[in-house]
Amino acid sequence: MDKARFDRGLAQRKATLGADYVERSLDNATAFSKDFQTLLTEYCWGAGWGDDTLSPKTRSMLNIVMLAALNRMQEWELHFRGALTNGVSIDELKAIITHISIYCGVPVGVECHRIANRVLAEEGLQG
Repeated sequence: MDKARFDRGLAQRKATLGADYVERSLDNATAFSKDFQTLLTEYCWGAGWGDDTLSPKTRSMLNIVMLAALNRMQEWELHFRGALTNGVSIDELKAIITHISIYCGVPVGVECHRIANRVLAEEGLQG
């Protein structure tokens, strides 16, 4: 493990997903999944998200599109919340979901809207 890359990844992971969520993920890792959590933090968040070429906002937008295309809706919700944290506006999110609907299919867009509406209500961003 590259400690500097892991630390950079841990900071970015917490900044995007929230410290509580990340700490729970790490604390709840079993002997079986502990190495995977380390890999995610170092590789995905340290090497990928830790590269300053793309902003966290841009990476968040890319992630929610890719996760929708893969129909990974539990991760989509997590990264939708992260997109809000990383400064993606409500109007940008609406446009992204329209784009997802066109290229990934209306049923995926419907599911994205269902999740987005719930999350926005929970965050007090939609009445």
